[in-house]
Amino acid sequence: MSAAITLGSCGIQTLLVDDKPHLGGKLVLQTHRFFGSAEDVHAGMRGIEIANLMEKEIRQYPSVNVWNAARAVGVFSDHAAGIIDQQNLYHLVKPKMLLIATGARENTLIFPGNALPGVYGAGAFQTLINRDLVKPANSVFIVGGGNVGLITGYHALQAGIRVVSLIEAAPQCGGYKVHEQKLARLGVPILTSHTIISANGSDHVESITYARCSDDFTPIVGTEQTVPCDAILVAVGLTPVNEFVKKAREFGIQCFSAGDAAEIAEASAAIISGRIEANKILQCMGRDPIDDLMRLELLAEKLKSRPGKTVNIHNIPVEYPVIQPIIHCNQEIPCNPCSISCPLHNIVIPEGNILSIPQYDPKNKVCINCERCLTICPGLAITILDPNHEKGYAIVSIPFEMNLDEINQSTIVVDECGTPLMEAEVISKKAPLRHDHTATIKVKVPPEIADKVAGIQVQQQATRKDIIPEAGALPNETIICRCERVSAGEIRSLIKRGIRDINEIKAITRAGMGACGSKTCHNLILRLFREEGIPPSSIQPNTDRPLFYEIELGILAATGKSKGSTTHE
Repeated sequence: MSAAITLGSCGIQTLLVDDKPHLGGKLVLQTHRFFGSAEDVHAGMRGIEIANLMEKEIRQYPSVNVWNAARAVGVFSDHAAGIIDQQNLYHLVKPKMLLIATGARENTLIFPGNALPGVYGAGAFQTLINRDLVKPANSVFIVGGGNVGLITGYHALQAGIRVVSLIEAAPQCGGYKVHEQKLARLGVPILTSHTIISANGSDHVESITYARCSDDFTPIVGTEQTVPCDAILVAVGLTPVNEFVKKAREFGIQCFSAGDAAEIAEASAAIISGRIEANKILQCMGRDPIDDLMRLELLAEKLKSRPGKTVNIHNIPVEYPVIQPIIHCNQEIPCNPCSISCPLHNIVIPEGNILSIPQYDPKNKVCINCERCLTICPGLAITILDPNHEKGYAIVSIPFEMNLDEINQSTIVVDECGTPLMEAEVISKKAPLRHDHTATIKVKVPPEIADKVAGIQVQQQATRKDIIPEAGALPNETIICRCERVSAGEIRSLIKRGIRDINEIKAITRAGMGACGSKTCHNLILRLFREEGIPPSSIQPNTDRPLFYEIELGILAATGKSKGSTTHE
């Protein structure tokens, strides 16, 4: 979308193909506010709003032709791309240049019970609750502490689903600290150096067993615990959807890639990468770029950067007798909406570096308590402190995006890490329209803890029961290929027989012949080879086929425009 806007503004004939009925990709599933640069990538707005904004801009350019609900199904050696349109007609398009921005697919895990109903990937879970407005569970357990798992856990809470816990195998979560703290403040236990052992249940998920793990992610026997839940969310990273890129380059097609198809990063980085690649396309066409490519590339590197160091910043003492924002953001991440939103410019980003931690610098301009910084912050990491609102007490304004009806006359307030501080009296709760669904809750607390109050707890921790299952090798009954229901045992027996060609395993078991085209099970089969001690150099990888999706033979067999096939140069 970002590239199409750049090309459309220059009058370049552009065909934009997307397999969904609405443009925006995963943006249409994102109800949270985005990080990044407010000036360049609409940071501070919600993903679904960004999608709508960009689509409106695209529709303004007559040179951009949009095919919704159309599938780009393959690229071929004659430099044509096969596309099935919304009417199920097959087209061969021969573009002068090809930009591929097909995003990423989710990684998965293999464990006993992984094929039980109730085991979800984050994309499916977000689609159900945010697009289809379906509540797929009452209590969910999350495996994976990257931004995807943390954000989806937040969306689950907003949908009224209890988040039992979140576990991460690494010693610390890989996502932004403010995302992690946002969940912790709401009452979600976050356990690092823990891994899943099994999903348990007869015909659906009824509980999960997990355990502490060592530095090499091996479960530690004797540390297993089981908790009830009716859904397990697996969010363990992403892999680029780059089949089109590889094939196009193999066939010598002039090809560019952007977003997660080129490199896994945040959506804000994807938007900038689209602009960069569009400018490179202009250069290849003999035109001058319309943007400062060096500036965009430097910005892209910052937006793609991993979370930086965490700094303990002491807030302004509460004795300072004026209303003031308290900034609870203490990690170097690319974000600046709070500084842009302040009408007095009291919140600054040191040295103008978007990775720097924002600071409050009043410069003799007293905070007017407009709450703009509080409600625009994507991490909900700003509160506003009024130390003189009432003698002997301080009033703290807290951003809140859950169900306001569940907040009573008193509530548990917590610090940045989710540690309960006290039960505080609720003075008011409101959600002004101009703040776009972000409520403001005011609580009365003692002055000595006012600057520590960072959020409100909405759920209590779940009760655990200890069990001692055997934490050994992956059971043979674990499903590896869900499409064809092929188990680990079937594949393992072939590996033990000496088979090293994944194509031969596919021919014997049908693993990889399903609707996903081995996009999920291929990596899992490689893991089984690793478990058996087979070196990668001796494994013959799966052969990629020309078409990347299942297509009815009748669609391809049609010839001539009247029968449903057209060619575009």
